[in-house]
Amino acid sequence: MSLRARGLTCVVTLLIFTHSSSANPPANPTASEPTGCFEAGGGYLRARLRGAVDLDLDWKNSDMQCEGEPRPPGKNNISNGVRVSIGGPARGDGHRIRLVFGISGVSEGRSGESLRTNVTVLFEGENRIFATLGDDKCTVDSLTQERVERLGPGRAIYRVVARGFCLGPASSLSREERLLLTSFDFAGRVEFSDDDRHAAEKSN
Repeated sequence: MSLRARGLTCVVTLLIFTHSSSANPPANPTASEPTGCFEAGGGYLRARLRGAVDLDLDWKNSDMQCEGEPRPPGKNNISNGVRVSIGGPARGDGHRIRLVFGISGVSEGRSGESLRTNVTVLFEGENRIFATLGDDKCTVDSLTQERVERLGPGRAIYRVVARGFCLGPASSLSREERLLLTSFDFAGRVEFSDDDRHAAEKSN
């Protein structure tokens, strides 16, 4: 197996592991899951999916589960962008659609255009996942960041607003199904810490 293939396999495995608890929830959950991107509102996601399923998503702040973080630094500890995870409304029995955007080329507080992006679509509760397996199929046309919350010394939440499209499909793990995200725009959240800032400083 090539190094690229092994790396892509690791990415998908990590995403599956990260969301395994929400994709396969306990039979009798003891507490309701938190929802809402921001206390003050302002989160959203709109997207068109075509192929294995045809869906037009239009999610509002209060219906969403939002997480985000810097992507791990790349070669020479250079900032490698951000990862934004947005889950939609719960559909019962642990079912939820989640989109994960791995956006290259931006660090804390920075704007950007024409940013290479990989996309993963998870159908939680169905053990079904689609991934572009690389950042050569999707592009974020424009991205802005605004700090909206402080979480104490050294931690801050940013509202990340982005829009873009994909020219190539995401594939299922079996490679037998395809799903094309023809357009998307969202406002999600990313949390930065002191460690993230120091990494960015080293790359400048």
